[in-house]
Amino acid sequence: METIQEVKAIQVLDSRGNPTLKVYVRTESQRGWAIVPSGASTGVHEAMELRDDKKPYHGKGVEKAVETINNIISKELIGIPVTEQFKIDGTMIDLDKTENKSKLGGNAMIGVSLATARAAAAAQGEELYEYIAGLYGNKDRLSLPVPLANVINGGKHAGNSLKFQEFMIIPRRVSSFAEATRSIAETYHVLKELIRERYGGTATAVGDEGGFAPPIKSPQEALALIEEAVHKAGYNRVIALGMDVAASTFLVDGKYDLGMPLSPDELIRYYEQLLDKHNVKSIEDPFGEDDLSAWTKIMERLGKKRKIQIVGDDLTVTSEPRVRMAAGKGMCNAMILKTNQVGTLTEAIAAAKAAESSGWEIIVSHRSGDTEDPFIADLAVGIGASQIKLGAPCRAERTSKYNRLLEIESHLSKKDYAGKKLKF
Repeated sequence: METIQEVKAIQVLDSRGNPTLKVYVRTESQRGWAIVPSGASTGVHEAMELRDDKKPYHGKGVEKAVETINNIISKELIGIPVTEQFKIDGTMIDLDKTENKSKLGGNAMIGVSLATARAAAAAQGEELYEYIAGLYGNKDRLSLPVPLANVINGGKHAGNSLKFQEFMIIPRRVSSFAEATRSIAETYHVLKELIRERYGGTATAVGDEGGFAPPIKSPQEALALIEEAVHKAGYNRVIALGMDVAASTFLVDGKYDLGMPLSPDELIRYYEQLLDKHNVKSIEDPFGEDDLSAWTKIMERLGKKRKIQIVGDDLTVTSEPRVRMAAGKGMCNAMILKTNQVGTLTEAIAAAKAAESSGWEIIVSHRSGDTEDPFIADLAVGIGASQIKLGAPCRAERTSKYNRLLEIESHLSKKDYAGKKLKF
């Protein structure tokens, strides 16, 4: 059995040009690696990143986290069998001893955790998704997730005045991930031409996640534009729409500021108006992460009555206790899974299992400040997630995930695409 011989980190850059960590875990004969992403719109309950707060990189350097891995975490892990993922993650959790990973840093811990999984997969001669499936108990249920592609950006992901953060296309009614990718790419290019014609060439600049950021002010305008592109591309029977509202970012004194302050009930009515006019099937973070009564109301009115996917992200932050809390109070029917929100692969798996046991959909997700590391592609297949947020088919940190999933699909003898099983 191969054991951990070395854990090492260096400082590299993410897709926004900010520092992040690349971590290596070496055994007697193998080496695993991982690069840690970072979010712009983060929930208050997420694991804390360890940053330098010094002059280099405007305070965003991660040399503290590098030193933590190289001088503290590594000493605790050397000699542990690399395939003992839960023990390795548990050792770091015990060493940190804080609720939000503020001692070691959530970014340091998740880097080590994911690099360990890659090294373990290599040591066992498995693909990464196969190894994760073994951890999750999912080897007989491998499937390709439905991609959610962010094609128009707003909020903290763009420089326009659009308050909602993401407008996504969701290719449900196709038979493979390859077909889903094609439908996304073709629609994306049609949308680009529509934007160029309507708003000028400069409006085709893209936001953090590869989606366009034209001078659009209202969600109605964004949804209508996307639906026009979907129709022109010939996919109106295939593609549904989704929104990541990121409502916490415009919550002010208990009201939601969309040009005028809206109460939670008024905001639900606004969502209902959008649903009446547009083929929106998924709404992520429709309210602030602690506006709990509003979440229960929207699940009753939209999740249950209209069969809309109500997705927790800032609400659930890939935390098993918060998933169980939200499920117990009937607040949503799907969750976003981001490993760096919680700090270890073990804890992310626990959150996913809690969501699955509650009958929720699981949506593995990238971050706005992402990297060329395609780990989440293997993660989504390994745990059998029904969906994956990838951003637009643009920029290498996004396309690397699409390309890895296309590669995985080519490996599988049974090409099972999760779109057939979605509840919406």
